[in-house]
Order: sequence, then structure tokens, then C-alpha cells
Amino acid sequence: MPVSLSRRGLLGVGLLGGALLVGVRLPLRPARAAAAGPFTPNAFIRIDPQGAITFIMPDTEFGQGIYTSAGMLIAEELEVGLDQVAFEAAPPDTGQYHTALKAYVSPLLGEQATGGSTSIRGDWQRLRQAGAQVRTMLVAAAAQQWGVDPAACRAERAVVIGPDDKRAPYGTFAAAAAAQPVPDKLPLKPSSAFKLIGHSQPRVDTPAKVDGSLVFGIDVRVPGMKVGTVLACPVIGGRLRSVDEAAAKRVPGVRDVVRLDDAVAVIGDHFWAAKQGLAALDPQWDEGKHARLQTADIIGAQEKASQRDPEVIAKDEGDAPAAIKAAAKTVSAAYQLPFLSHAPMEPVNATLHVRPDGADLWVGTQVPARARDTVAKVTGLRPETVQVHNHLMGGAFGRRLDVDFITQAAAIAKQVPYPVKIVWTREEDIQHDLLRPYYYDRLSAGLDAQGRITGWTHHGTGASVMARWQPKGMQKDGKLDPDTIEGATETPYAIPAMRVGFTRVEPPGITTAWWRGVGATHNVFMVESFMDELAFAAGKDPIAFRRDMIGDNARARAVLDLVAEKSGWGRKLPKGVGQGVSLQLSFGSFLAHVLEVEVTPRGEVRLRRAVVAVDCGTVVQPDGVVAQIEGGLIFGLSAALYNEITVQDGRVQQSNFNNYRVLRIDEAPRIEVHMIRNDEGPGGIGETGTVAAAPALVNAIHAATGKRLRRLPIGTQLVGA
Repeated sequence: MPVSLSRRGLLGVGLLGGALLVGVRLPLRPARAAAAGPFTPNAFIRIDPQGAITFIMPDTEFGQGIYTSAGMLIAEELEVGLDQVAFEAAPPDTGQYHTALKAYVSPLLGEQATGGSTSIRGDWQRLRQAGAQVRTMLVAAAAQQWGVDPAACRAERAVVIGPDDKRAPYGTFAAAAAAQPVPDKLPLKPSSAFKLIGHSQPRVDTPAKVDGSLVFGIDVRVPGMKVGTVLACPVIGGRLRSVDEAAAKRVPGVRDVVRLDDAVAVIGDHFWAAKQGLAALDPQWDEGKHARLQTADIIGAQEKASQRDPEVIAKDEGDAPAAIKAAAKTVSAAYQLPFLSHAPMEPVNATLHVRPDGADLWVGTQVPARARDTVAKVTGLRPETVQVHNHLMGGAFGRRLDVDFITQAAAIAKQVPYPVKIVWTREEDIQHDLLRPYYYDRLSAGLDAQGRITGWTHHGTGASVMARWQPKGMQKDGKLDPDTIEGATETPYAIPAMRVGFTRVEPPGITTAWWRGVGATHNVFMVESFMDELAFAAGKDPIAFRRDMIGDNARARAVLDLVAEKSGWGRKLPKGVGQGVSLQLSFGSFLAHVLEVEVTPRGEVRLRRAVVAVDCGTVVQPDGVVAQIEGGLIFGLSAALYNEITVQDGRVQQSNFNNYRVLRIDEAPRIEVHMIRNDEGPGGIGETGTVAAAPALVNAIHAATGKRLRRLPIGTQLVGA
């Protein structure tokens, strides 16, 4: 029988077919395991009588290596190797697998969601505790069978070892362990005893990627399945008027044409048939009220809003306006960041089979419970009848925190009797993406006679993702999206008077969404670009200026000093070459980045070398830290140099990697990552590189050319400079 637990419930154990299932929550009181029968799916570990061990992963994998890193947390305390376990995506269950970070750390609190560099921070205690509890129960079961003291037994590599070297594999004790008392909070290993944590491990998904056996969502094949693709109205917010179905159905392999309010899908025996059928449709559109929308109109509205007082004040310490007014020197600047697409390697897709009694969804999603619920809502099915088969993703960058493409696929799938895979083309994926907001910020500061900051104001304008995605996460009576001020209110600096405000300006017709680095990519660019301007105004070296303003923040000072040393900061550079620095506290990690660039006489930016110093507290998977910073830098530098989404007559102008591009291999800088290790709790790392990319880039360009760029992307701004 199901066991009912409160939301904050306790660790539960159940025996199902001889297998031990264990899930962990913060226990309120000691508990005993059920002797038999299924248990609610609150599980991270499954061990069958044959000894097969499965980790049920609360976080979704989309290239960031979380199965490996989170798996290491369980394996460390369970005393198994990663080569001894299999991994399984957790089912949709917000109660069991919700994000474990506090609300002031993550806007994903209470959601079953992977994003915002929250996974390891949220898993650090709960997954290690799960491993420790299961190991303790297995050892206790073995000791009971052997008639010895549990203290005389230990575990190693999925084997319990007793006195006189008596040993047996975990599977031997799975059934008996289910009847053991469930330990309450157990002491966890000190860092000095770690065998896995802190030591680089081979990624668990690499072999399947190398031999091609790993199935991404776009690879799914289901018996009887057809394949479809879609075309939405090219004008934002437009509607479908008519299509030539007969022309599409004359294409060999085309099976069905499905109309939606704002889009049309063609379904065929394979993707090529569907794509050719779509090209033959000759759709006619009602372009609607946004047919004359231009990017310039959106920017103009935000510029006007930035000139008024902030709509809401997020931080107000000291009297910043008065301090600036009384300063020996004042500096003001306005910065702009563009709309951005996610453009992951794998375009969004979903495979669905909708039946009268239920539905199956095969997809890669960062939000399994939201995916299930949207299918249930569209089809009218009960959520418990919708089965989600979550797959690894070929990139996400926040795109798959939304379920619009799953909603669309469900609306199509419910109209056909067979399983259907809906795949967006690259053009559809970019032109109908949910976009990183446009930001227009104004900053002002005062400097005293010694060149130190006396007062600081920061007024940001832009859209609110939180207001749409999770309204309950809004602060200050629903007026403030905490993501919009992340990295602006909390900085590495000790500024005596600071005022930070924000004005929400929603662009007409455009839906904005989370994007890799979320609010920190916005505000760290603004703050660190302005810090460089202030250093120049004060006549000081940019690193020395920052060091003077750090105060007693030892961790920030340490990464800044380390990056200065490792980058050779201040050495003589050739003409046209410059170094730029940025410093940040984001996602609980401290990071300093020095980028060295060359600007050619033709205005081309060549990236020579990137040096990063990072303190992310306890390092779980060192190779993963390096890989995430490397990938984040490439992602962020690509966007800063080349990318923006622009709208003309209501239409997104970019369409593919030819005009929304990524750094080529020969364009990428040499990247060095230096880690400061300590026993602080883990910080987030997946998005820190992206955050650090743009400010160091524009600061390096200024050092190389004397030209201060306050708007991204760089594009052709340096041509003729």
C-alpha cells in the first residue's frame, strides 16, 4: 500500500520484487522501513537482489555532466564506484524531486527543475545522506545475518566486508535491508576521507555518446511512429488563415496536415517528407497587431523608462544620490544587452502517443512535472495517466525550462491516432524561441579625491521572466523579479552608499525566458563594465581599483590576485592587444576572468587567451568545473561578439547559424582554469563562465583600442575605429 508522507517527510524504504528502494528527505523524526510492498517514488537508489544498482537522478542531464557529479555524491557515501551503477531519470514528482535550495538562492524553489546552477548546491546534503543511509542499512542487515557487531563491518565497492574478511555483495542483503530501522541524520565523510569527491572521474555518459547508443529526444523511435514538423506565423502573435492541404498531401510520404491557431504541422513517414510537405502548403496568415513591430521601438520604450525614477527599489543603503552629488568626480553610463536565442545543438522536439486512457511523452526537458502537466491539460487526461520518458538533451541553456513546444506537440498529437514525433527546424527553433530579455541600464557613481567609490546607483529596465514563469517568486508585493537584480545588489565590493532599482518594461508580443547565466549575465556585464570605466576615471589600474574596493572579502580578493598572477597582468603587450578583467560573485561562486584580445586595423577581434580563477567552495568534479567554465566562456563570447535577435515588421530576422553564430574552433582562445579549493559548501558553476565572458571582453577591447563599448553584440562597432 502507498505510504503517505508529509511534504517535508522522512526517508522511506520499501521492498518491491526483492529490490531495495530508498529515497531521502529531511527527516522530522526517526522512522522504520516498511517490510514489504511498493513505496511512493521518493527514491534515489535502487538495488536489486542480483546486485544491480541504479541511481535515480533528480537533475536532468543536458551536457553539463550532472549525472556524473551528482552520482559521485551518492556513490561516495554508498561506497560504490560510478562504473558499478546505472542512471535513471527521475519521474515527474515535484514533491519528491523538487529543487532543494532556499528561495533567496534560487527562483526554482519548489519546482522539479534543473537550472540556475542549483543542482550540486541543492544535492550536496541530500544525495550524500541518501548514500550514507543505504550503506548503513546494508551493513546492518549483513551484520545481523552474520551475527556480528555492525561496527565490525565496512563497505567497499558494493561489497559488505565483515570479520575474518567475510564478504558478500550488496544484492545479497537488499531484501533484509528493507526491514532495517531507517537511520536519522548520519554523520557524513570529512573531505579528508573522500575517494570520489574532489577527484576527476570519467563522465558516465561518454561511452554511450562515443558508440552512438545514447538516445536523445530527437533520436526517439516508437513502433508505428510518424514524424512531423511545424511552421508558426512568421509575425509574432499572428494567426493561421488558410493552407493548401492538397498540395502538401501530394508529396510522397505525407500523411496528415494538422492546423493550430497560430501554426500548422505536416506529418509524414519521415522528417524529409514532412518538411517537403510543409514547403508546399502555401500558408496564409493573419499577421495581427504586431506586424509593424521593430526592435528600435522596443529599445526606445526602455530608454524612456530608464530616464524616469525606478519603478521599484531593490536595495537602498546610505544616501547614494547625495554621495554622488558631493563627490570629487562623477561618472555616468548607459549599457544595452540584446534579445538572445538559446540555439542549442538539438532543436526542440517531442514525441507523443495520446490514447483515450493516457499518453506517453518522450522528450528532453528540464521540468518533467511541468511537461506532464501541460500534456494533461491539453489532452484532458489526468496527470497520473501521462507517462514522461525524459531523455538527455543536446544542450538547453534554459530553453527547456519552458514547455511551449510540448504544449504544441500535445495539441497536434491528440488529433492523430498514432505516435508522432514533432521536430522544429533550426529556423523555427531560432525564430520562435523564447528570448533572453533586452536590457537597458543606467549607472552613476561618485569618486572621492583618492579615486574610491563613494556612491553608486543602478537603474535597470527590461522584461520579467519570473512574472510569467513563476509569479509566486516575485518580491516586494509582486513588483520585483529577483532575477532582474541578481548580480547588481550583491557584488564583491564594499560600496558605502548604493541604490539599485528596476523598471519592468514588457516588449509587445515577445515572450522572454531564462537564458544561460540568467540575471547575472545582465548585471555583471553592467557592473564590471562600469567598474572599468570608474578605474579609468580614477586613473588607476583596473585590478588595483577593484582590489581597493573589495574590502574584507577574502575569497573575492584571492581569485582576483590569482588571476592577476596567472595571466601576467600588467606586462607589456603589442600594439592593438589588451587585457580586460571581470570579477563576480554569482551562483555562490567567486570568479575572476582576464581575457586577452587583439583588435586588428580592420576592427576584427581576435581572442588570444582567457585565464580564470575560481573559488566554488568544495570541488566535486574538477574536470567538470573546467569543462563548464570553458563551455560557458565560448557560449558567452559567441553571444557578446556576434549575436542578437532583432525584429523587423514583427518578424525575427535571424534564422540559423549563418546569422546567429558560434565561435569556430580557430577563433576560440586558449583557456586556463585555476581552482582555489576549500571546504566551503559547493557553489554553482554551470553558468559562471557565461557571466564572465562579456565584461572582460569589452574591457579588453578598451585596453587595446581606447574605445569603450557599452552595447552588445560587438558586431561591426569597431570597424573604422
